[in-house]
Amino acid sequence: MTVTVAIIGRPNVGKSTLFNRLVGKRLALVDDRPGVTRDRREGEGRLGGLRFRVLDTAGLEDAEEGSLPARMTAMSEEAIDEADVTLFMIDARTGLTPEDEHFARLLRRKGKPVIILANKAEGREGEAGVLEAWSLGMGDPIAFSAAHGVGLDDLHDKLLEVVPEEKWHERDEDDEDTGEKPLRLAIVGRPNAGKSTLINRLVGKERLLTGPEAGITRDAIAVDWEWQGRPVKLWDTAGMRKKAKVKEKLEKLSVADGLRAAKFAEVVVLLLDATEPLKKQDLVIADLIAKEGRALVIAVNKWDLVKDRAGYRKELERAVDRLLPQIIGAPVVMLSAKTGRNVDRLMPEVLGVYEVWNRRIPTAKLNQWLREVTDRHPPPAPGGRRIKLRYITQPNARPPTFVIFSPRAEELPDDYRRYLVKSLRESFDLWGVPIRLKLKSGENPYADDKGRKRR
Repeated sequence: MTVTVAIIGRPNVGKSTLFNRLVGKRLALVDDRPGVTRDRREGEGRLGGLRFRVLDTAGLEDAEEGSLPARMTAMSEEAIDEADVTLFMIDARTGLTPEDEHFARLLRRKGKPVIILANKAEGREGEAGVLEAWSLGMGDPIAFSAAHGVGLDDLHDKLLEVVPEEKWHERDEDDEDTGEKPLRLAIVGRPNAGKSTLINRLVGKERLLTGPEAGITRDAIAVDWEWQGRPVKLWDTAGMRKKAKVKEKLEKLSVADGLRAAKFAEVVVLLLDATEPLKKQDLVIADLIAKEGRALVIAVNKWDLVKDRAGYRKELERAVDRLLPQIIGAPVVMLSAKTGRNVDRLMPEVLGVYEVWNRRIPTAKLNQWLREVTDRHPPPAPGGRRIKLRYITQPNARPPTFVIFSPRAEELPDDYRRYLVKSLRESFDLWGVPIRLKLKSGENPYADDKGRKRR
């Protein structure tokens, strides 16, 4: 079993900064204001020769039951229960607060190993805070600086001390590398569309923070999951509003984080809110996904609340086909994340469009297709000389990418290119994915100087 390390503490004591340092990447959003982290984030931590699963949590707060801070604290407590060891961070410059002491008592009740990190311990102000941390009675505090990497050696030694040595080397069958990489799947959409609720429904537990408040999710949160034996890495993302409305630095960071998740995903689910009319922002998000070359599935949430279902579906399909021709034919799933209705239809569509996104077509079939489409509708003849399309090949999939060689490639008009893309989509069943079509000047690159095909 992999060792699990949870980082907990009050808001803004430096938990996400430490998380980023341990995983070696800037995965968690970091900002000066408190309470940036809301959901639990996981990563592969490394410290010297130690490898472990690290959990970044929302700041612990003593809050009114049912409120957003209280729900955040409850999720942080779940991380403590799941962890083998907890890193309890305090702000050495601020010194101990009543909240620190309150949550120290909580950790004692849990009975799990705890390491006290007196963060921001640089300078005289920090030294005083380290001394105060002794009064918690939870062992020797480590004078630490997550921002500058001070105290990492001490943390390494302390982890070896509080977690049995054999646990660092245990591996079970679940930890073995099966060789099958997880499908990278991102859920995107406008705020409050139900993205976190959908992921919770898919994984079968309250893994992500949800609620009626818009904009709860700030980081792009990765969740490891398995669907019918297939490993999947699910990415929940912050809601994406119109660019003109995004003015605060934190929201800009959140949206950028979500766009990065979509960029590195293989399939993206665009989640719409069926209780609101289709908006331009939904189409803008879909267009961004297509430009990044990702496969797309459109999911319409809160379907159980729609009265004119036939009218909504017709309007949606018409808008997608008219305004997003680059992903025409993208699968559409009407569902309710809250009730679970039709959620089981989502993953088959995701896997189907993923297969199309990876599809490769034999060169012989492509060139047969090229002859047929140019015979049926010949290319234009500017100046009385017909443009000849000599040869086509597919150098890449993910998304399907084709190159046509022509002596006068730069003269081929855009409307004829669109005709070729439309015919490729129809002939080879390439629905719901972007198609890249490039034209290069020259003859058949696989023919010799006399025009004969090389063997």
